[in-house]
Amino acid sequence: MTTADITPPLRIGLLGTGPWARNTQAPALAAHPGVELSGVWGRRAEAADALATAHGTRAYTGEEGIDALLEASDAVAFALPPDVQAPLAVRAAEAGCHLLMDKPVATTVAGARAVAEAAEKASVASVVFCTLRFAPETSAWIAEQAAVEGWFTARAQWLGSLYAAGSDSEYADSPWRRDKGGLWDVGPHALSVLIPVLGDVEHLTAAAGPADTTHLILRHTSGASSTVTLGLSAPPGAAGVEIELRGERGTASIPGWAGAETAFRGAVDALAEAVRTGVPHPCDARFGLHLTELLAAAEQQAQAQAG
Repeated sequence: MTTADITPPLRIGLLGTGPWARNTQAPALAAHPGVELSGVWGRRAEAADALATAHGTRAYTGEEGIDALLEASDAVAFALPPDVQAPLAVRAAEAGCHLLMDKPVATTVAGARAVAEAAEKASVASVVFCTLRFAPETSAWIAEQAAVEGWFTARAQWLGSLYAAGSDSEYADSPWRRDKGGLWDVGPHALSVLIPVLGDVEHLTAAAGPADTTHLILRHTSGASSTVTLGLSAPPGAAGVEIELRGERGTASIPGWAGAETAFRGAVDALAEAVRTGVPHPCDARFGLHLTELLAAAEQQAQAQAG
């Protein structure tokens, strides 16, 4: 089922007006046949006005604007830094709105736990947008590999060149991303693939690499192990995404995917399904909390070794 089968449309408000909101979330929400983009909130009135006008909806700003948008919405999507997102997600849940959050939910365990507990207390549905769990090509591959037994080990490498010399990406202007690095920005993507296939992480070792690169060694509940390399400062020629599994049946490599907007539409559908059925999605606020717990532990280890 998709949100197109729901009547009336699911009213989703958007919090945030930055590049992620402009390039992915607002276009996906505005074009989705089962969604009404109920409004756009931004800290800067001119940015909120511009994005709302571009997609035929209403702009909100200021503290009172948040409350007004929540009142006008069944659910809210977040395109905000994680530690701005977390308290607003609590506020949205308390107002009865379902949650479509970006990863990571927060960069502190306390912040992520507050979101998970608020969602549970309010009985609202939640989805954390880890791209590979919702892109059609990769979500199908994850489900296929999760059904296979006998995986022995895995290797995941997600290296971006966001902070390489000469980069002109608008995403490089994000203060939280520069501060927290690849571990927090792309780590959730890798973990969201490995955990459903190999099982939860029961032991984690982390070490710092060059620039913002972090290396992880994980032991999973299935008995398999995995290694993960994450970073945003690789030279352009070294950047890329690879996830490979090795086991009794040979090897399997994750396929390419169409792009973030298509994947985000999949996350919208997943949220709508959770709203309709009352069945939590596997990539919900509780899973988002677990990702934050793992990333915080990794960060602490890597910083201790680097220091």
